[in-house]
Amino acid sequence: MKNAVQIFKALSDETRLRILGLLLGGELCVCDLVAVLELPQSTVSRHLSTLRNSGLVTDRRQGVWMHYSLAAGEDLFHSELVEFLRRDIAGLPQVERDQQALQGYMAGRARACK
Repeated sequence: MKNAVQIFKALSDETRLRILGLLLGGELCVCDLVAVLELPQSTVSRHLSTLRNSGLVTDRRQGVWMHYSLAAGEDLFHSELVEFLRRDIAGLPQVERDQQALQGYMAGRARACK
């Protein structure tokens, strides 16, 4: 039950939902998230920490950069919740705008954080 509480707490913030919406397309560097969300790196990192602690995202280090992706479900509850996010969060207007902004951002510059 404690894990479920952590997951629902993580989902109770608009910025964290926006991050999850961006990660639906695959792994992103924290610098990509900062650019698209137009938030300070410290704010984005704090939200990513909450998502990571809830088990919704995983991270990996590549040099000085951290890359994040949606975590695979650890149990049926988690798996179905991730599937719900994939199926239903993508259609939210803000998530669609963020995805468009990400596409424009990625097309407009070389990825410096690789």
